[in-house]
Amino acid sequence: MSYGDALVYGLVEGVTEFLPISSTGHLVLAKEVLAPGAVDERAEALNAYLIVIQAGAIFAVTLIYRKQVWSILLGFFGLDPRGRRLGTNLLIAFLPAAMLGPFLDDLIESYLLYPRPIACALFSGAILMYWVERKRKKENSFGMSDSGKSLDDLTARSSLLVGFLQCFAMWPGTSRSMMTIVGGYLVGLKRAKAAEFSFLLGLITLTAAAAYKSMTKWEVMQANLEIGPVLFGCLIAGASAATSVVWLVGYLARRGLGIFVWYRILLAAIILGFYFWQP
Repeated sequence: MSYGDALVYGLVEGVTEFLPISSTGHLVLAKEVLAPGAVDERAEALNAYLIVIQAGAIFAVTLIYRKQVWSILLGFFGLDPRGRRLGTNLLIAFLPAAMLGPFLDDLIESYLLYPRPIACALFSGAILMYWVERKRKKENSFGMSDSGKSLDDLTARSSLLVGFLQCFAMWPGTSRSMMTIVGGYLVGLKRAKAAEFSFLLGLITLTAAAAYKSMTKWEVMQANLEIGPVLFGCLIAGASAATSVVWLVGYLARRGLGIFVWYRILLAAIILGFYFWQP
């Protein structure tokens, strides 16, 4: 992997990680373009790096939401009740993915890290977002209005629902951000607060996923990838993720998910059209 490749992977990861369009799906597509002949250990190393590169996005969101992160840490030491409640809800939301992730990892790598399955997930997610947005615009639908709940109003039951929805995002192309934001909508959070909960939950989920890949695939990554491009890609991912997060919060508060619905449908159609004639 060259520095040029790392730059592309970093930009793709950072821009798409917290948008509801699937960063993993976009990274797999980028790999298909940059390393179409990668097989065996090289392909395994690249697939692992597509998860590890999330470390840059994790760092960016930690900086942006440092006050909330600090509040959560204080809460677990008994010094901030609101932070403790939020931290507890985030851990509850993380539990389903933590339980299922290790068991599904090999299955996902074997069958779902390919363009056609990603296209199907992109299209299905677009339909889900379209349905939720239409429901949201109806008066009192799901109890969701722009004057909806804040994170302080979130219950353990609601957090668990968001966590179960996050599990569907293990299928590349679905989008962890999309499923958690939709989950926030369904439990009545404001648009911006649904996104904020998604970002904070991502800190836990992405950290766990990156750490798991680093521990289980470190040797194959070390043998096939140079450390310089690996770190450079993470740095680029962090810088671009910071910009993406700030933009998304403001956009969702004004416009909602509509634009991402059409983007996902268009991208799915392009992928299926491109790969239709290939074996």
